[in-house]
Amino acid sequence: MAAGVHFLDARGPNGMRLYAIGDVHGRLDLLEAMHERIRDDIATRRPADWRIIHLGDYTDRGPSSKGVLDFLIAAEARDRRIISLMGNHDFGLLEFLAEPSPYDLFATNSGEETARSYGVELRFSPVPVLMEGHAKLCDAVPEEHLAFLRALPHSVTFGDFFFCHAGIRPGVKLERQDAHDLIWIRNEFLDYPGLHEKVIVHGHTPAGEAEIMPNRINVDTGAFYSGVLTCAVIDGQDKMLMDVRGAPDLRY
Repeated sequence: MAAGVHFLDARGPNGMRLYAIGDVHGRLDLLEAMHERIRDDIATRRPADWRIIHLGDYTDRGPSSKGVLDFLIAAEARDRRIISLMGNHDFGLLEFLAEPSPYDLFATNSGEETARSYGVELRFSPVPVLMEGHAKLCDAVPEEHLAFLRALPHSVTFGDFFFCHAGIRPGVKLERQDAHDLIWIRNEFLDYPGLHEKVIVHGHTPAGEAEIMPNRINVDTGAFYSGVLTCAVIDGQDKMLMDVRGAPDLRY
């Protein structure tokens, strides 16, 4: 494997400005505000080309999971330069719809907020109540949303940067990464001190502020509870962070 790329040396593609947005978790208000800020930035800087990359986890915890998916579907339909990647919570919604369980990720991580955004009051026990709510949720989630979630890619790469939800398995070439690792991995990736083939831009692990390390950038700032949604901006060798801020959710 090559020696690896350091954050300071990493470059985006010539003439392309990249925007990588962290975990949204139902905060439609922040996602809309971030897109407005990015539109203003593009209008001001007028790059030759650009991409907006959402790093996954659009559902659960926050109040507007359905609204977030509606927004992303419409945005991608308008402009294919807008990209959405798979997060573990997005996969968890698909898992729950296919086979409901009171113990899975959806049930144990505020999936009831996702259901509520679709107009369904969902309880996870007793089993007959769970199954009744599950049936209602299956009826409420549009096929368009299911198709969108099923088609989400697990990663994308531009220049010296590799974008995914959670991270990568150190020592495994990027093109051979396991899909499960790309949306679930944590400590083995976060604690790895060496450089990778490319700088990894990810979310999945919320932090008080964005983390910039020699081998990775974490832009998950816990938007669902902090009210702060963060975006990494890459333009050639220039890298910066920007965020939008709203009201925190005091339940968390």
